[in-house]
Amino acid sequence: MTPSARVQAAIDLLDEILEAAKRGGAAADTLIARYFATRRYAGSKDRRAVRELAYAAIRLCGEPPASGRAAMLAVAARDPALAALFTGEGHAPARIMPDEPAAAEGVAPEWLRAALAASGLADAELAALVERAPLDIRINRLADVAVAIPDAEPIPGLPDALRLPSGVNVEALPEWAAGAIEVQDAGSQIVTLAAQAAPGQRIVDLCAGAGGKTLALVVAMMNDGAILASDSDRGRLSRLSPRATRAGASIVTTRLLDPGREAEALADWAGEADCVLIDAPCSGTGTWRRNPEARWRLTPDRLARLVETQARLLDVGAALVKPGGALVHIVCSLLDAEGAGQVARFLGGHPGWRAEPLALPAGRAHGDGVRLTPAHDGTDGFFVARLQAPC
Repeated sequence: MTPSARVQAAIDLLDEILEAAKRGGAAADTLIARYFATRRYAGSKDRRAVRELAYAAIRLCGEPPASGRAAMLAVAARDPALAALFTGEGHAPARIMPDEPAAAEGVAPEWLRAALAASGLADAELAALVERAPLDIRINRLADVAVAIPDAEPIPGLPDALRLPSGVNVEALPEWAAGAIEVQDAGSQIVTLAAQAAPGQRIVDLCAGAGGKTLALVVAMMNDGAILASDSDRGRLSRLSPRATRAGASIVTTRLLDPGREAEALADWAGEADCVLIDAPCSGTGTWRRNPEARWRLTPDRLARLVETQARLLDVGAALVKPGGALVHIVCSLLDAEGAGQVARFLGGHPGWRAEPLALPAGRAHGDGVRLTPAHDGTDGFFVARLQAPC
């Protein structure tokens, strides 16, 4: 592909990504993979260049742009060399017309930017939400395999975490094949520490997904005790068992839940858990570094539904905690409606419960919990609170 053809390919992809965002379709990564699966003529350099162009445009545009071309024109306005590729010749995009509108730059749609600002994020912190994310891994001590990855850097406060150079294919590493490492953002590792998991405990990971935090709990428990990993997403939960086998985890059982009927399905665990960890479905505002097009998918109505779901799951989880046990609320969101405000609502409706102070290796106190941000902590954005049940 010529450089100009790469620009047009990125524009075409952006149109697909915008349409998917409007109708709740596939994520950008999936669409990019599908695009090149039918274009075998594109080499690895072409794929990388087109991907980088598309993501540069996504990161630059806070509001959903009118078109892929408008988004790319915003990038070209910053880069004269890129603008010069709009020649209209061959497979190149059409020439840029005088006064042709480009998409506006920004961090997020205005309603969402205002909500983040009202949640205590300064302008510099907002800008960091759409920067590129690092590649972090967690070492699995159960594997008892020495991990020696060139140019890997330790992460302060996390003795089992490493930050890898950009572009490393983790699944090609021998340590991955041996089950000695898992890809997991440092922030995700840090908030999991709030569970204070220990050998012999009984823990419910209520929204386990594919099991990243579940497997971190297994290591903290030294594979001794019991973890029930549940979720209502069959596809995501099905990925946990193979990961657990590769990691040498033998204390995990999985359970598929029906949305709205979780309490019924978990009745055998009522009042039995030392800790219930709820990595709740959320807006994902803390993960925009990895999924920047998610800003275009979120609406006030969808946020309201997520907040309702979180509140319901906290009530479900509370019923599973034994007297004196703990409920850990985690969201990869920086909106108070999903974090500090959600915890305040729970405590107001559950007499006798209290928030426990957390001493984590990163983050700052926020409401009754701790908040991590990309700007302050170099991690994805999270809110976490540990709530203790009455004895």
